Amino acid sequence: MKKTLLGLAFSLVVTGSAFAGQAQNNVGCGLGALLWENKADNSILFQVLQSTTNGTSGSQTFGVTSGTSNCQKPSKIAQNEKLNLFVQANMDKLAQDIAAGKGESLDTFAEMLGVAPGQNAAFNAKLQANFGKIFTSENVVLAEVIDNAVTVTNN
Repeated sequence: MKKTLLGLAFSLVVTGSAFAGQAQNNVGCGLGALLWENKADNSILFQVLQSTTNGTSGSQTFGVTSGTSNCQKPSKIAQNEKLNLFVQANMDKLAQDIAAGKGESLDTFAEMLGVAPGQNAAFNAKLQANFGKIFTSENVVLAEVIDNAVTVTNN
């Protein structure tokens, strides 16, 4: 059994080295990508080690959501605890303000999303025109409202 495992590991290293010029880094970011950073392009074995490390530690998921470990946060996700708390506390008022196209909670929402001060009118109008895409039902949850608003404004 040990000879079989050693033979398999050796063949992976040799095969990976043979294709080193063509190898792609298929594992992205995370702890595995950091630990095996300069070796992944040279061997399939190291890409497997990166992927396994990321999968067992959960670091890639954390890295993507937090923007750490050489990961980039997707632009669609507005992960901000203050924003989440604000929307949770002001969901009804925010819905009213978006429907009206103006209001204090809508201004605060825009500021928290990083809308440039000169772009508020366009932002408000876009949200108002797409109210049904943001508040999709009476039971919509805050994460959906935020993601839907970001999606609407990025289109």
